[in-house]
Amino acid sequence: MINATKKHVLIYGDAFVDYIAENQSNSTFKTFLGGATVNVAAGVSRLGASSAFITVTGDDATSEFVRDELRKEGVDLTFAKVENDKRVSGVYVHLTQDNDRIFHKYIDETPDIQVETTDLSTEAFQDASVFHICSGTMFHVTALQTTREAVRLAQKFGVPLSFDANIRPLRWESEALCRKTIMSFVGEANLLKLTEEELFFLTETNTLENGIAKLVPYGIPVILVTAGEHGTFAVLDGSMTHVGVEPVVAVDTTGAGDAFIAGILCQVHLKGRPETRNEWIDYISFGNKLGALCATKSGALSAMPRLEEIDE
Repeated sequence: MINATKKHVLIYGDAFVDYIAENQSNSTFKTFLGGATVNVAAGVSRLGASSAFITVTGDDATSEFVRDELRKEGVDLTFAKVENDKRVSGVYVHLTQDNDRIFHKYIDETPDIQVETTDLSTEAFQDASVFHICSGTMFHVTALQTTREAVRLAQKFGVPLSFDANIRPLRWESEALCRKTIMSFVGEANLLKLTEEELFFLTETNTLENGIAKLVPYGIPVILVTAGEHGTFAVLDGSMTHVGVEPVVAVDTTGAGDAFIAGILCQVHLKGRPETRNEWIDYISFGNKLGALCATKSGALSAMPRLEEIDE
């Protein structure tokens, strides 16, 4: 049953337009509404939970497209900001021979127009069942300040923090700054999600066991290391377990990780935070299933699973 005292899953981040390659030649592209946090916001809504999105858009046609598409997805934009001069960022996504996605080139005409700390609404956090962020905006000084204030507000109102590392090296001044900034947040997270590659990058290790050992001292209650077709390695209260996934024929892995975390956040909102290890494994299995379903379709947001697909 939905907790009547909590109205939504709250998400903060950038809206994006994804230009995704139509095939491995990476010469022609289709346009999609995208961005990790957009995918999660829409993914949560598609699964039957309410989501609210904190972001900033402008007054141009692309921004209007973004807002219209988010509303069609059922995402609440009450706490989003409209700044006329803002232009929504874009990213070109190339496909490898294995149908994995590579973020090839970013386009950002107005990087200095961001959500400010003063734009954050306490009501948004008071009504949140969980608050979700990723590192996608942390490279910018204003967005970094806003993220820190948002985390503080979540803690003030007892809202658990979900943090997807979601590292995009091309957006950072240096790997060292990227690593230092992201690591400054991991100890605040109630749930940390990252890929194996991100784990190795952040901890400067080259094995799963060594990477996890570097994170354990931070006291993160739940660490989820996604490994594609190999499922998820979950660290629950310091102890690691493997949660498998049924194999699928992958067409495009873009957004699979976003579908995964959307599934878990939806479960947290609808059913509450798990109290046992087995309950967490059930949530993670559900997330794995969503990630696998997403990988069977092209696109990112367009591939986010809907509730009826899960039932089928």
